[in-house]
Amino acid sequence: MKKKNIMSELPKGVELLRDPLLNKGTAFTQAEREALGLAGLLPARVDSLEDQVERAMSNVRAKSSDLEKYIYLTGLQERNKTLFYRLLIDHLAEIMPIVYTPTVGKACQEYGRILRSSHEGLFLGAQCKGRMKKVLEDWPRKDVRIIVVTDGERILGLGDLGADGMGIPVGKLMLYTACAGVHPKYCLPVTLDVGTNNEARLKDPLYIGMQRPRLRGKDYEDLIEEFVTAAREVFPHVLIQFEDFANENAFHLLQKYRSRVCTFNDDIQGTASVALAGLYSAVRVRGGSLKDQKILFLGAGEAGLGTGSLVVGAMMKEGLTEKEARSRCLFVDSKGLVVSSRTDLDERKRIFAVDGPGASDCLSAVELVKPTVILGASGRPGTFTKEVLEAMARINERPIVFAMSNPTSHSECTAEQAYFFTQGRAIFASGSPFPPVDYQGKLFSPGQSNNAYIFPGVGLGVTACRVQHVTDEMFFVAAKTLAEKVTEEDLGKGRIYPPLKDVRKVSLAIAEAVALVAYREGLAAQPKPENLRAYLESQMYEPVYESYVP
Repeated sequence: MKKKNIMSELPKGVELLRDPLLNKGTAFTQAEREALGLAGLLPARVDSLEDQVERAMSNVRAKSSDLEKYIYLTGLQERNKTLFYRLLIDHLAEIMPIVYTPTVGKACQEYGRILRSSHEGLFLGAQCKGRMKKVLEDWPRKDVRIIVVTDGERILGLGDLGADGMGIPVGKLMLYTACAGVHPKYCLPVTLDVGTNNEARLKDPLYIGMQRPRLRGKDYEDLIEEFVTAAREVFPHVLIQFEDFANENAFHLLQKYRSRVCTFNDDIQGTASVALAGLYSAVRVRGGSLKDQKILFLGAGEAGLGTGSLVVGAMMKEGLTEKEARSRCLFVDSKGLVVSSRTDLDERKRIFAVDGPGASDCLSAVELVKPTVILGASGRPGTFTKEVLEAMARINERPIVFAMSNPTSHSECTAEQAYFFTQGRAIFASGSPFPPVDYQGKLFSPGQSNNAYIFPGVGLGVTACRVQHVTDEMFFVAAKTLAEKVTEEDLGKGRIYPPLKDVRKVSLAIAEAVALVAYREGLAAQPKPENLRAYLESQMYEPVYESYVP
């Protein structure tokens, strides 16, 4: 808003207090209160934003559980976005596990019981068929640049939560703002309510979605098509991020739309990028190069196969042929080692199938393959057992152990287990945060392989430069950029990712790297700025209060 028009454009009184993008709460000055019809609606004290953050943090810390903290924080976001994002940015390491993984998983499981407001995003389902465009046009903010959309079928490692999965797109978009400065007014969370096959949800009187079995086949495809088409018509420059779809749909939808619209799937591509960055850092500690590693993936779904594909490309950049690179990326699924003699493999797994004997489980696969890296993306808790970790330590002087499944309750092992069962020699990272571990007097600060290091920066670069398509090369340069931000001091503490407090700097660097790829490949509609880094930084939202009265 231009200063000269700001007073005429602002709502007044209670209406202003109810607008979360404009509300300042007790930070409205006396002059603003008089001019904007707020006299008497607020207590006498005029707070600074810093005062409000301090008060809000004391409220957060007074809550008795992480779920109660989540409820309070989402309520704050719905009242005053400036305060919420100032608090989130200033206390990111403490608050991010509340508004996102692992607490968001519990929040989704309880969504129907803790729902306070339903206006933070759109629920689009079969009832919107034929009028999807009209529903999107009714969204009050017209310049939408990022949509995060889920159909709720595979929420984290928790399975089919249906419409209760709305907590995921809401949480992801919080991180776009906190970690990369994408203004919240440009963000739209969407849940495609296509039913659920979760019997508990179908019988729950407080379930918020359609209590019917999931749409499948042509009806499902038609609904997705109508949504994507309408979203691009209503918001021409929007980036659509698919999130927490079931494996089959996730891969299919990515392939169907990636060359038609600006889109990516964070579970496939974002996870791959952050994992690749972690591998680059781990190799710095271990010695050698990425192409020298033999990686055993536990889990052959979106995260595992997506990571395997990006790693293959990275190894080829280091000189391996595609066949050689694939031979160094092996997979264990629910039926054992993925080998060419199996007849139950789909096309996505078969390209990673290796010749030779099979193995029925993770431990036997480790003993057979003798990997330098085990990377868990299975959603099966505790599968990196004491025996698996001890075998990795016997085979390797510095075993690389990535337990990436979310939330924490689904992690393949804990940080403590990884360090203790390898005599402190593991190079460890996890999808959800673990506290520091003291092993024989040495304090390890385990790295969190969190997609929040990747997707916000990618989104900033894509939206600021109006990129038409998101390519695999963009996720490769994002991984390289993230790895370059890891210092020797970080590595010495057992941390293979930069501290979260630096994530906005990391996101800016990633946005620049992504934008350079887009300009090189002719994919950016925005003319290239003379100083790209300065331009991108100028696009980053900083939560501060502006003055409404001269």
